[in-house]
Amino acid sequence: MRERLTDGLYGLGWSTVKKLPEPAAAALGRTIADIAWKRRGKSVLRLESNLARVVPDASPERLAELSKAGMRSYMRYWMESFRLPTWSAERVANSVEIKDIHYLKDGLASGSGVILALPHLANWDLAGVWVTRALGIPFTTVAERLRPETLYDRFVAYRESLGMEVLPHTGGSAFGTLARRLRAGGLVCLVADRDLSASGVEVKYFGETARMPAGPAMLAQQTGALLLPVNLWYEDASMMKGRIHSPVEVPETGTKAEKTSSMTQALADAYATGITEHPEDWHMLQRLWLADLEERRL
Repeated sequence: MRERLTDGLYGLGWSTVKKLPEPAAAALGRTIADIAWKRRGKSVLRLESNLARVVPDASPERLAELSKAGMRSYMRYWMESFRLPTWSAERVANSVEIKDIHYLKDGLASGSGVILALPHLANWDLAGVWVTRALGIPFTTVAERLRPETLYDRFVAYRESLGMEVLPHTGGSAFGTLARRLRAGGLVCLVADRDLSASGVEVKYFGETARMPAGPAMLAQQTGALLLPVNLWYEDASMMKGRIHSPVEVPETGTKAEKTSSMTQALADAYATGITEHPEDWHMLQRLWLADLEERRL
């Protein structure tokens, strides 16, 4: 029953929110965010706990302000995502500005393939639509398996309608397909700051140990593709900005595992710069650090 309710609510969002006038949709998102923040549920408390590591000197009042702004940013992501299928190519182009885009264009022009690796900042779906519509570049991505299956199918259909090729995270075939796309000179985009396999690479993240997926680094090693970290943030009510960092190089020496560890740490360091500058746009409402995961296990 809970799964059917969840699926129904998301379906209502996609069918109803996109029909609302823009100001009404934005106001609805803020209202939902503020209600959730005032209720002080598990997600809000987890967001504040995560932000406490990002802004260690913040007072309780400052953390509360950040978590409130964070919930509004998170709901803005959902309101935008529900409405993205109705956005024109011109609207998308005028809503996103990415610095150092030459890293992406030059990498694709070289024919070596490119991996864009992002954290959970701002709206990665909007960034993806900008890539497909404003730049005219198709890409392949991976989606986490959701329950119920009908909800996962909704997400896949939604992202495919925006011009993305979507592969399931589980099932074992995603890595091989991504590698083939890269060897053909294509683009792969991965949200890669939270390990979903429990077998990721340990990194130092804001002074503590966390795990991040090994996939981006392993793909770069196996295919020769360019690995580019990306950060996103909301500039104002109508603009999202981003920055593509310089390529993460494959170390010349070391074992495969050592190279993967070094490259994943470089991704984590790049993500940390964006999160430090825009903590209110970091949508991490789950446990991330090993200390918190161990606490839940106990």
